[in-house]
Amino acid sequence: MYYEVYGKGEPLFLLHGYTQSSKSWKEYVKDYESKYEVYLIDLTGHGKSEPFKQEMSIKSVAQDLNSLIRHLGLKQIKAIGFSFGGDILYQLALINPSILKSMITIGAVGTWTIHDFPEYLKAFTFENRNNFPWLKTSHEGDEQIKGMMNQFKNYTVRLSNKELQSIKPEVLIIIGDDDEGMDFEEVVRVKKNLPKSDLWILPNVSHGAHEGETKNDFIIKSKAFFSKKQNQ
Repeated sequence: MYYEVYGKGEPLFLLHGYTQSSKSWKEYVKDYESKYEVYLIDLTGHGKSEPFKQEMSIKSVAQDLNSLIRHLGLKQIKAIGFSFGGDILYQLALINPSILKSMITIGAVGTWTIHDFPEYLKAFTFENRNNFPWLKTSHEGDEQIKGMMNQFKNYTVRLSNKELQSIKPEVLIIIGDDDEGMDFEEVVRVKKNLPKSDLWILPNVSHGAHEGETKNDFIIKSKAFFSKKQNQ
């Protein structure tokens, strides 16, 4: 599993979305490295990490991440996860309840299935890879890209109310109100059942609620959230 480390302080993990890599978080390092030891991770099957060797599951990727954290000898981390990365964090919180001090998820509530979005499967194919310019710059080659595209059909994960209620870290859920991949009834269920959670819904914003025009607001909000936890 490939990773890069920047800065000094509390460990802060930044996790990318499906078909992205740690490069998607590179421009955010400068915003956190003065206070945190920032870890940019290539999740299983992505970037410079090993390709998928078996059928992909969100839980198995979270187990790989947990193994990396143990290997690094870290007792507790803070983390931000976008989309796929956010779903991984919910699973990590179940696998290793004490490892996460607090976490932010963007465009993710821990439950999602590709079967609700057949148009995504139709668009996200290896044959259409040239339509997604970040693929060539983020990954090690066509075989890895093909592996990710082929595994997309296995992207399905669900958190029960009981599992949500057992999650220990404080969670900031960030959702754009134009995020077509998010079911707002599901967002409400997750918020209702997470013991310690805040919800920030951004108007007129789509899936990448931390990017573009909202980036500065996201940086301010995320720093305030993590500092609040640190002072408790």
